[in-house]
Amino acid sequence: MIKIFGVGRGKRAEDGKDGEGDAAVPAVKRKQPGEIRMQKELDEMELPPQCNIEFPDKNNLMNFQISIAPDEGFWKGAAYTFVFSVAPLYPHEAPKVKCETKIYHPNIDLQGNVCLNILREDWKPVLSISSVVYGLLYLFLEPNPGDPLNHEAAEVLRNNRAEFGRIVSRSLRGGSVASHVFPKLI
Repeated sequence: MIKIFGVGRGKRAEDGKDGEGDAAVPAVKRKQPGEIRMQKELDEMELPPQCNIEFPDKNNLMNFQISIAPDEGFWKGAAYTFVFSVAPLYPHEAPKVKCETKIYHPNIDLQGNVCLNILREDWKPVLSISSVVYGLLYLFLEPNPGDPLNHEAAEVLRNNRAEFGRIVSRSLRGGSVASHVFPKLI
């Protein structure tokens, strides 16, 4: 069998020579498929007005923060920071998302873990970072007490929606809930 594509590439790459004498070929960092996909998504991304994206390291597209400031619902008036860590195998692997802002929410625990189905079992490579952002926004509009990480918050939401609203409001003003002190956000 004759190899037409890539003949001799492996040898030159291994010994660092360009085949034209002894001059070494400068190393060029190849982008991972996940980085290529992220660049494309970022070029096309249109975030809703209540969201803002920030890159702590401008040379690293795979780690960034998104701030969400819901304009309705229980958590209206405050901003919440989510840290995204995207694997090199993205989009075949879901991004890892953590909430940096301590929040009283049935689908976000006090350690910042987020319970969103598209970040787990329902992830598909056709989904995008925008899909995750809209999913997070939806959690602020329609929290899901049926699939909780914070079971106490979910139980209060299921049994007494008005009381849940009062507890969220207290937490946003820097109060404590069940011996957990929350940061003042409003």
